[in-house]
Amino acid sequence: MKCPFCGFLESKVIDSRPAEEGTTIRRRRECLACQKRFTTYETIEHLPLVVVKRDGSRQQFDRVKLINGMVRACEKRPVTLSQLEKIADEIEQELQSALEREVSTVEIGEMVMNRIKLVDEVAYVRFASVYRSFKDINTFMDELTKLLSDK
Repeated sequence: MKCPFCGFLESKVIDSRPAEEGTTIRRRRECLACQKRFTTYETIEHLPLVVVKRDGSRQQFDRVKLINGMVRACEKRPVTLSQLEKIADEIEQELQSALEREVSTVEIGEMVMNRIKLVDEVAYVRFASVYRSFKDINTFMDELTKLLSDK
């Protein structure tokens, strides 16, 4: 780490502690040349994740949109916001861990449906009806039949 006072490239860490709810590490350093102390902050680098929509347009991944979609599907259901945030965390972590920087809405929708099905089946059917754009009652019944046969 370059000293902000003399520009020397080596320093020693005197103290490290978590900051900002554990998302950052605050380090107190001492320059090995001039002995002056300074503070640095380390954060995890998140590469931008781009979502490719059905019409081919691209936009940055938005965790809030993901949660809002699940909240709408879970309206008046016994599903807590913390459960939905956990699902969003899992999905975001899985997407960040993947080597791809672009992901389609189809992949994200499937990830949501696989997880929400385990939490609440009614919410799953609601989400699937919007996500898969059910055109008529027959496609809705097909999804319900598939859900019942999985049990």
